[in-house]
Amino acid sequence: MHISVLSTGSTYHQTFTDRSARAIPYSSQYIKRSFKILCIGIVILLLSSIAAAQDSRIDAPIPHANGQSVSPSFEGWYENADGTYSLVFGYFNRNYDEHVYLPTGQNNRLQPGPADRGQPTYFYPRRQTGVFAVVVPADFGEQQLSWSLTANEMTVSIPGHLRPEWEITALEEVTSGNTPPILRFGSPEGAPGQGPLGVRFDQLTIGAKVPTEISVWVTDDGVRKSRATTRPARHGVVWSKYRGAGTVKFDNNAPKVENGKAVTSATFSEPGDYILRVLAWDDSGGQKAVMAGGFFCCWTNGFLTVKVDK
Repeated sequence: MHISVLSTGSTYHQTFTDRSARAIPYSSQYIKRSFKILCIGIVILLLSSIAAAQDSRIDAPIPHANGQSVSPSFEGWYENADGTYSLVFGYFNRNYDEHVYLPTGQNNRLQPGPADRGQPTYFYPRRQTGVFAVVVPADFGEQQLSWSLTANEMTVSIPGHLRPEWEITALEEVTSGNTPPILRFGSPEGAPGQGPLGVRFDQLTIGAKVPTEISVWVTDDGVRKSRATTRPARHGVVWSKYRGAGTVKFDNNAPKVENGKAVTSATFSEPGDYILRVLAWDDSGGQKAVMAGGFFCCWTNGFLTVKVDK
């Protein structure tokens, strides 16, 4: 009995030992297999993350040559000497190549009130800042004046207002005391304009396809950037088409200012009513450079109305 029990116990023990021996390598294989699965899962997760990142890059805005919208931009407001206010607007033509023509009316209007408030009808590609200003009365208060543009079947409307946080120092640079150039048409004694509101000149009548000389007189206070005190102060002008259905070709759209006068010539492709814009800038930098830094001083707009006959 004792032997039998021992034998039975030995047999049972042997059986248990064999099972334990077999269980140990089985558990090791299971752990290895689980680790492999975990590694594969991590790799799949990483690949998925990379793919998602690539997808997000693909979904980012893609530059378009044409077919995109044109958005008005409200730049801010400043007070005029007579107590009225100037609301300053620019625009963002999202096309990289397409120049968009939008006559005043349903597709290019300010409201409420008259749709035509002197805004551009010809829109150059990309961001154009401080292009024009609209004067509103001293009691404008909490009213709004919205500019709406519809281009390529897309409409964008932006309100202008007198909220305190939107006030800009367009007529004097706070840190240096710099002021915008003074712009005149007709002669050195012509009516002056300064800042985004600028100055407008009476109609000039010329012929189509004939180069016509145009002049502008510019003076500046000569205030320089603090880091540029070793060189003379700079200022200049840049011409562009502002309104009109035909094309305008300038002999030089950025003529040099000499003895306070800048002269160039313009040729109009077809008869019609046009407006040319001249931007006068000073040592604070060209318009794009100034606006990129978040400053609204110092430049001046000038607008020349041109009637082109056959």
